[in-house]
Amino acid sequence: MFYRTNVMDQAIGVIGLGNMGSNMAATLVRKGFSVCGFDLSSDARGMASERGIECVDDITKLTAKCSILILSLPKAEHVEAVCLGAQGLIHFLPANAIVIDTTTSVPETSRRVGEKLAENDIAFLDAPVSGGPAGAAAGTMAMVIGGDEKIYQSVLPILEAMSRVRVHVGDIGAGNIAKIANNMLAAAHLVTTAEALTLAEKAGVDPEKVLQAINAGSGRSAASEAMFPTWVMNKAYDSGFTMGLMRKDIGLAKDLAQELDLNLPMTLQTEKLWQASSSVISDDKDFCCIAQYTNADLFG
Repeated sequence: MFYRTNVMDQAIGVIGLGNMGSNMAATLVRKGFSVCGFDLSSDARGMASERGIECVDDITKLTAKCSILILSLPKAEHVEAVCLGAQGLIHFLPANAIVIDTTTSVPETSRRVGEKLAENDIAFLDAPVSGGPAGAAAGTMAMVIGGDEKIYQSVLPILEAMSRVRVHVGDIGAGNIAKIANNMLAAAHLVTTAEALTLAEKAGVDPEKVLQAINAGSGRSAASEAMFPTWVMNKAYDSGFTMGLMRKDIGLAKDLAQELDLNLPMTLQTEKLWQASSSVISDDKDFCCIAQYTNADLFG
């Protein structure tokens, strides 16, 4: 298989122009890449066009222009359909094309898609991202990547333009395993930080001051250092990542633990709490709203 050496000369296709995909596409345009976008939603395509992203209304038009594709989709089943379905990429992409999937997906789906695409000499990387829409817009996301090392190196200029930190963690599927582990911790840290601040408040201590103390000590996390100051304590709740997406991700962690026959009580309890919160916090709410489930008076 031929590996590209100058991806700046290649047109890049982005499939999925939601909060993440449109921001990634706009970042690549801003950094000098030729980008073409596709989304099933005409509204999403229209908003992307207003940001200088060339858009098409059919995947075949995208594959005619681009042989490096970035996917930004909600779930694993969408990745499989876009890649392997009746009108999937596998039927239209040329040999030596590369698919970079930034979706938080299922490792087994990534492996299955990668194996099928490889039969047509199409390479696949699973490269889920952290940093939310703001990170996608600024090009400061973190990426964990699974796939062939040579393929990873060949598209590194693209990944560097999109992200601040990249970790190549192994073969196809490894990126999603790392992301599932990360999001399981993020989901747990949001809950435990909310509980810690509730404990302080009920004990008569200013939770804002306690948050500062936590961030100076060993209990700090991305939840305490970034999520609570930015989206919780000020009640902004506008991170761009939803309760539904985090419920999906922590469900993936639970499912993976069960598939591996692992006894991970904190994972199971975290997933149970996030699912139980759906009775009062809908899927469309910001994921930081989980703090309200612990203490609606303090964080509501």
